[in-house]
Amino acid sequence: MATFAPIISDYLGQQDGKHMVATVTVYFHPARSQGSMFEGALLAILAFIYAAFISFTSMGVSILFDQTYDLLIVGHVVVLVVFCGGGLGFVGWVKQRLGNPLVNVACSLTSLAIITVLTKEGSVQAAEFSEDKVVQVMKMILMGVVAAMAVCFLVRPVSARKELRENLIQVTDSFGDMLAMITRSFLTGSAEELEQKQFLTASDHYRTVFSSLAKNLREAKFEHLVLGTEAESRLEVRLVNCMQRMAQSIGGLRSAASTQFDLLAQGPTYGSSTPITSISCPTSGPYITAASTWSTIEESHGTLTAIDEHPEEDASSAESSNKARECSMDEYGELPTIRSPVDIFERFIAHLGPSMKSLAYTLKQILDELPYGPAPDYKIAVNNHFHSSLVQALQLYSNARQEALALLYKKKDLRAARPMEVEADFEEVAASCGYFSFSLQDFAEEMKIYLETLDELKEEVNESPRRRSWTWLKFWRRKPQPTNAHKKADPEQDTLIDENGAFDLPTEISSPVGHMRDSPFHLEKPRHSTTYNYRLWKALRFLRRDDVKFAIKVGVGAALFALPSFLEATRPIYAHWRGEWGLLSYMLVCSMTIGASNTTGFARLIGTCLGAACAMATWIASQGNALVLAAFGWMMSLFTSWLIVAKGKGPLGRFIMLTYNLSALYAYSLSVRDDDDDDDEGGIDPIISEVALHRVVAVLSGCLWALIITRLIWPISARSKFKDGLSLLWLRMGLIWKRDPLAALLETESPKAYMDIREEFQLQQFVSRLENLRSAAASEFELRGPFPSATYAKILKSTSRMLDAYHAMNIVITKDLKGSKGEAELLKYTVAERAHLCARISHLFQVLASSMKLEFPLNDALPNTDHARDRLLAKIFAYRRDEKVGRETTDEDYALLYAYALVTGQLSKEIREVGREIEKLFGVLDEELLNLQ
Repeated sequence: MATFAPIISDYLGQQDGKHMVATVTVYFHPARSQGSMFEGALLAILAFIYAAFISFTSMGVSILFDQTYDLLIVGHVVVLVVFCGGGLGFVGWVKQRLGNPLVNVACSLTSLAIITVLTKEGSVQAAEFSEDKVVQVMKMILMGVVAAMAVCFLVRPVSARKELRENLIQVTDSFGDMLAMITRSFLTGSAEELEQKQFLTASDHYRTVFSSLAKNLREAKFEHLVLGTEAESRLEVRLVNCMQRMAQSIGGLRSAASTQFDLLAQGPTYGSSTPITSISCPTSGPYITAASTWSTIEESHGTLTAIDEHPEEDASSAESSNKARECSMDEYGELPTIRSPVDIFERFIAHLGPSMKSLAYTLKQILDELPYGPAPDYKIAVNNHFHSSLVQALQLYSNARQEALALLYKKKDLRAARPMEVEADFEEVAASCGYFSFSLQDFAEEMKIYLETLDELKEEVNESPRRRSWTWLKFWRRKPQPTNAHKKADPEQDTLIDENGAFDLPTEISSPVGHMRDSPFHLEKPRHSTTYNYRLWKALRFLRRDDVKFAIKVGVGAALFALPSFLEATRPIYAHWRGEWGLLSYMLVCSMTIGASNTTGFARLIGTCLGAACAMATWIASQGNALVLAAFGWMMSLFTSWLIVAKGKGPLGRFIMLTYNLSALYAYSLSVRDDDDDDDEGGIDPIISEVALHRVVAVLSGCLWALIITRLIWPISARSKFKDGLSLLWLRMGLIWKRDPLAALLETESPKAYMDIREEFQLQQFVSRLENLRSAAASEFELRGPFPSATYAKILKSTSRMLDAYHAMNIVITKDLKGSKGEAELLKYTVAERAHLCARISHLFQVLASSMKLEFPLNDALPNTDHARDRLLAKIFAYRRDEKVGRETTDEDYALLYAYALVTGQLSKEIREVGREIEKLFGVLDEELLNLQ
């Protein structure tokens, strides 16, 4: 409309380039939520201010050197280096540093405005102050943003708040299904159900929805800020944090169940040939077989049923049942003696199965109805009976769990001498059973917090009249943020998914080791550290950061590309071939790594050619008719929007539409005499082939220049960065584990977790960074062959699971940093075994990192952690048998070491998996590789 409507066209002035309004809407597309649009509008305003500052300041500098010092050439050099190179380099740094899609859009808009004023408009080169072009560019940017916002808010608006509520409903449904299936599989001792399509589908759906939860939470926050409902936003953050902790408990249940399945699959040991369902237990007391425990569950997917109760049972029968339960400690001796891990599992399920099933049923019923009702109202669905039912089921389960653990270890025949491997198997079964029960109880406890938060949210939403506050606008009342040293522990920060977690935060590869000086491996400063050379080297360390290098080379490339526009001999050539669009293409294609530049450059090349072809066909078919051009433009926008939104091919769709606008709409501007000097392309009778050719050549030259700059100036290979980063991550993980996660609990003063929240968040973000590097590495071409992306994807997935295990251990530790006296005794008793196991795992991480860094095969005789772990489990078994030291240790005190044992087992399993993948990449060390030449 800015090109076709005379009123809008006259408002924008007589200069050309009014198709920029359509260009802005391509980047600032309205297919987003209202919260995202609010954030985008804020970023667009900041981009507008920055572009205006660079434009007017560059004019002022040029005028200053020309009129005051009569050194126009020097002024041009200053503008070229400082404002063109430095200004665009800073834009590239912001774009790469923040890594936010909306920030990328804002950077593209400000680049477009700066390039147009500095290299095309001519006021800077002539040392004149002209606000006409600057005002026109700013008007077009604002018009494009306003048009996109109008469509976003008026045509089928999408609310991030409603999307967040829908995500919460889907996540709770997935939790219910997964909890039912995991609990049923654990009680039956079979892993078949967890390998079926139903569980895999539920798990995949949960991961998909959970990944979008952080994005919708961030966008919903902007909507709340605009509406003045900040208190509601804070409560929603608490809800999401509760769900993250519940997800961690689900992971603990899955891990404990997997360990249980592996142990049961090994079969009976130590002279026992008893099958899992053949133990004869009394049927009148509290003892039931594992098979009958879950016999009343419906066969439908993820459905739990209540425990069957006989209606004819009277008070006397209930009393006799209670008496039978109370004297179970004495009657237990009549049952068969435990001879194998299978018997331990049978005995545990026989006592805890009914209450476990009851608690799981209660939790699933609550999860199925929470947290919101159906759309479009999404009323908070909190039943007043939920809390009381959950408390009763949790109390019943807690009492039954204590009895089951007490009976389990009372009749485990601790005095009999067994091989260490058998004792380790016994204790590992006990660990998996105990950790599963603890994780289920933690899930229920977190559900209580979830219900309390929902009650607060319901009270906040239903309050009449609604409280609205825009305290974020009262910047003068903001309290200073406390420093890291004085920050108190905040449970809301304990999260795997930060509000920015949905976006990649491209940081320097060495960021996870920023606190290496706190480690025992930090070396003292060398003696020459006080020399001038060393101080200079240290002062310039910021120049060694990848993001700074990227900003410098982007600025250098932009200044060199814009140089012809400041030289009288080459300025006509620059204008004839539309060099400003080539410079803009350079800014869009230039990326941190070679692979990312190749990917964007290829999409830009294909999109430019397709857009030019469509523009030529449209112009020929329409013969310059405005209505026909508008209809074709509408169809083109539909097609490219489908590519951008539905197919996720943003660069390709944007480049097609941009080239179409540059050619077709610009040709129409020429035909209505809306230009200053464009006779080289036909004037009022535009030659569409010339117009399209100039745009294609300009875009291709910008893409080619971006690839050259990326290759020649501080080239950053995604392949090398990925391997270096993966090695660095493994070294960091090995160093963290070598600290011994449980050693901090033995500190008498100010005990703390082995990994703080900041370090944990850095590691999680670093994995996201590596995933982006892996995707970019697939586009880098080398003579030795294509990048094995699938193999490295498996390695990265195993590494992510190891980080999840780290987080699980951190969660268990942070629940009680002080610990009980019994826990302290147990930790002191096993300190040598834990130290040996930690050193072994840390050593394996170093071996993997060395192999990846050097691209050298692994030794086929790597140390094994199984024996060290068996020694730890056997030591725990011996601690139970030693009556002198274990008197003050309760069954609750073993939970910490149970979690530790399962986490170390998971780490060992994933390390072996990574080792197998490295063998596929580099082979195995043999004699031929060790020839001395």
